[in-house]
Parts: sequence; C-alpha cells; structure tokens
Amino acid sequence: MKTHTLETPGADLAYDVRGPLPASDGRPPLFMIGSPMDASGFATLAAFFPERTVITYDPRGLGRSIRKDGRVDHSPQTQADDVHAVVEALGAGPVEMFASSGGAVTALAFVAKYPQDVTTLVAHEPPLITLTPDGPAAVRARVALRDTYEKQGWGAGMAAFIAMTSWEGEFTDAYFAQPPADPAAFGMPTEDDGSRDDPLLSDRSWAISDFRPDADALAAAPARVVIAVGEESRNVQTGRTSVATAELLGQSVTVFPSHHGGFCGEESGYAGKPEEFARRLREVLEDAS
Repeated sequence: MKTHTLETPGADLAYDVRGPLPASDGRPPLFMIGSPMDASGFATLAAFFPERTVITYDPRGLGRSIRKDGRVDHSPQTQADDVHAVVEALGAGPVEMFASSGGAVTALAFVAKYPQDVTTLVAHEPPLITLTPDGPAAVRARVALRDTYEKQGWGAGMAAFIAMTSWEGEFTDAYFAQPPADPAAFGMPTEDDGSRDDPLLSDRSWAISDFRPDADALAAAPARVVIAVGEESRNVQTGRTSVATAELLGQSVTVFPSHHGGFCGEESGYAGKPEEFARRLREVLEDAS
C-alpha cells in the first residue's frame, strides 16, 4: 500500500493505493469511501480484493486529511469535489466505487456532478433521513440525539445514537417516550470529557443526512448506480433510508450480508460478515462489467 497526499485549496487529502496503477487486471480501480469513517475502516474489506487495485481516502477534516478552509461542517457536495480531485490525481480513468453510510451520500452527489468519473457505484445504506415517510420525526430524533450529546458528552450521545439507529420502524411517540439510553449499558463512559466536535453526534454532518439526491442527473449518468442494504438493517433507520433512496431512483434495493457495518472486521468493535460481504460486492460489480 502506498499513501499519498493531494494538496487542494481547501484540504490536504490523504489517500491510499493498494496495487498498481493502471490496474493489472484491466478493471477500473475500486474506490471505497465512507463518512465520517476514514480509510482505516475499509482495511478488512480491501484485503478481500487482492486482485484489484483498491483506493481509500480520508475525507477532509477526518483521519489524516487536514482542512485548510476554516470550516468544521461536512457537506456531500464538498466531499464530492474532493473525491473527484483524487480520481483525477490517480490518472487511471473512471473508477468503480463502493460507498458506505455518509460516504454513500457523497457518492450520489459525486456521480451526479462528475458522471464520467464512475462506471459502477454501490451505495450502501445512505442515511438520507428526510426521504422516509416519517422524515420529520427522524429529524426530531436527530435533534434529540444532538441535544443529548451537547448536554452530557460523548458517552451519553453515543448511547442515544445506538438507541436511535437500532430502533425498528418509524419514529413514533413510543420512541420519544423512552427513558434516556444509559451509556454504561452499552459500555460507554459516563464521564463527560468536554469535547463537542464528534462528526457523528454533533450537527456537523447534518448536511449529509439532509441531502436529496438529484434523481434526474443520476438517471442520465452513464454509471450504474446500485443502492445496497444489509439483510439485518431492513427495519432500522438506515435500512429504511436505503429503501427510500432506491425508490427515489426508481429501483429496488440490493441486499448484502449483515448490518450497516457488515464489511468491517473484529477491529471495528461491531464486526459484520466481511468475507460474505466482499463476495456479494464482487458479484454485484461483476454483474455490471
């Protein structure tokens, strides 16, 4: 693996290249992106593609990528521009892309704006909460999560996040009537360390979950776009947002093994089924080639 830093006006972007460029197998490079997860989250999945040239990167302000724009918010449009800059720096033509969570939102913005950069996009569980039928209630749940984090710190905020993302079905009155989630019950610290800059728990990434994909631009793009969902996620928020995104694009979801982090290994603390996940991803990508 070789690590590079691409200097742009707004950020110095760190990205990793596993394998040769141009790729030795004649396939496009396989670019894996997430948000707020950085490149480290794809190490296990990338290892299951030893025959492919795999690209990973850290979004601006995350991991090794240093911001220079004076901002702290995370926007899919800005990240899409960054991904385009990395693709151009590779000099290897269009890429295949696997994108997860907030990275899947970035990828949808990326394909709409830079359609010639991608041959196939597999967008796994984009958390586009305003697309679901209970969008206003989902936004209310997100605000409550942020407020818990602001008042009580990371442990309480993460417990609230787990409670929100594991809730099955729509956010009803029963959800909001629950007692606050106990951080200790999830193995989270109960002390407040004073930090309030977590991109997952603060409002810094709300532009990602508020994003609405440009369905017309995506339909006109030459890239094949696949919306993926974990088999264990169908009834929770990211599963429901995946279904809503697929419906917006006039398609059905493609089911993958495991959960929202189904491609992650034991090092993640919430391991999925990475070998099965990689096998399914290979099948989907080969179907498009």
